[in-house]
Amino acid sequence: MKLKQLLLIVAVSSASALGSVWIYSKTTGNKAGFVQSTDGKLPVNYAGFNDNVTGAGDPIDFTKAANAAVPAVVHIKTKIPAKKVSNQLPRNRNNSMEDLFEQFFNYGPQVQPEQRASGSGVIISDDGYIVTNNHVVSDGGDGIAEEITVTLSNKKVYKAKVVGRDPSSDIAVLKVDGTGFPFLLYGNSDVVKLGQWVLAIGYPLTLETTVTAGIVSAKGRFIGINGRQSQTPIESFIQTDAAVNQGNSGGGLINTDGQLVGINSAIYAPTGTYAGYSFAIPVNLVKKIVNDLIKFGDVKRPYLGIQVDEDKFEAGDGAHIGAVAKDGAAANIGLQKGDIITKINDAVISSWTELQGTVASYNTGDKLTITYKRNGKDYTTTAVLTGKTGTYDNVASSNLGEKLGAELQTLDEKKALQYEIEGGVLVKKINSGGPFSKTRMQDGFIITSINGMDIKSIEELGRAISKLKGETIQLEGIYPGYEGVYRYPLNLTN
Repeated sequence: MKLKQLLLIVAVSSASALGSVWIYSKTTGNKAGFVQSTDGKLPVNYAGFNDNVTGAGDPIDFTKAANAAVPAVVHIKTKIPAKKVSNQLPRNRNNSMEDLFEQFFNYGPQVQPEQRASGSGVIISDDGYIVTNNHVVSDGGDGIAEEITVTLSNKKVYKAKVVGRDPSSDIAVLKVDGTGFPFLLYGNSDVVKLGQWVLAIGYPLTLETTVTAGIVSAKGRFIGINGRQSQTPIESFIQTDAAVNQGNSGGGLINTDGQLVGINSAIYAPTGTYAGYSFAIPVNLVKKIVNDLIKFGDVKRPYLGIQVDEDKFEAGDGAHIGAVAKDGAAANIGLQKGDIITKINDAVISSWTELQGTVASYNTGDKLTITYKRNGKDYTTTAVLTGKTGTYDNVASSNLGEKLGAELQTLDEKKALQYEIEGGVLVKKINSGGPFSKTRMQDGFIITSINGMDIKSIEELGRAISKLKGETIQLEGIYPGYEGVYRYPLNLTN
């Protein structure tokens, strides 16, 4: 009897367990996540997976994309010949005691040795057009390297010529003679998403072809790097954590389908080497720049005819309009100061840099569908881009000038060349009672930097001041006709 009772108990327990599992599987399904709430329902804003997902745990395979892209990414080497340079310090630089001794004990011109550099590039056509960074082929100034060679992954070497370059976006186009070259297809950077896997391919640290992987960690990034080579910089970088080092510049950022989604351009490197983040120019902007350089030799800029609200330059809810050109495309459709642009065609706009990069990827005459907010309400309209910036009646300068208590003007390029500086903001007149009047600054001062950041325009000055809220501000600049750099601490309580 005991054996029969024991067997009966085991049978009943097994049946109960199997029945519980069957009932549970039928009632819960295959949902990937579950959150318990007080009423038994999921909250509307629950950030989890609630749909059946197939293949979510499958490993990502980079091999096809890498093998397709590597033959189209090239190694670019440049040579700048030795040249004579003057040992004298240029005018309007800081005259420290060390500089004085250097000027006193060194005489005449010296020889700058031959310079060699390398970077990467991407072949974009079978007849040998190559896109890279402007700074890869630059001679360190306004010119280009005297000798440029291109080496393919199969070790074949070609001499390249520069078709055109655009310092504002840091893009250059090269050409090598021949046909049948492997090339990459353009992707669509507007649909690139945060968290998406990407590959960075190039020739870092003089190594052979190198492939690294990472994810898209941000879009529409402005880091101020193109202001070093242009007074009208365009920046709306794709930020990734794919490892990139010196030599990767000009190489490709590739999606897992093997399509080009960006041109690697910069790294975040306080120590000079990779420190976790790299930045690529979106391919939609690259396409526009490349097509113009090949067709016209320069870039035909499209304009919407608006300026940013400097106080909200980094706002994450759209592009805040600070001024509208009275004869620009935006004025023709009724956009106003204070409006917030949130979408251009199908591209979501969360910041001014994203708007700038998106508009710059179109052509003059293109019609755009614009979504914007006004007084909390959404509106949609269409605008046709023009080839002129429009007239602003110095709105930007007057707005910033009112805050600082001065009449301001972006320094003319010819004047900047005459004064041997790269650019700046002219303080035409200081008004009594304003922040500038509480310094020792005089009329005619030219602001060239603020807290170590180069300033070449009123827009850059306003942007820098906005970033430095709550910090001690140090203005640096020159007075035309006087030697030395002058510094003024600025106290902005508001």
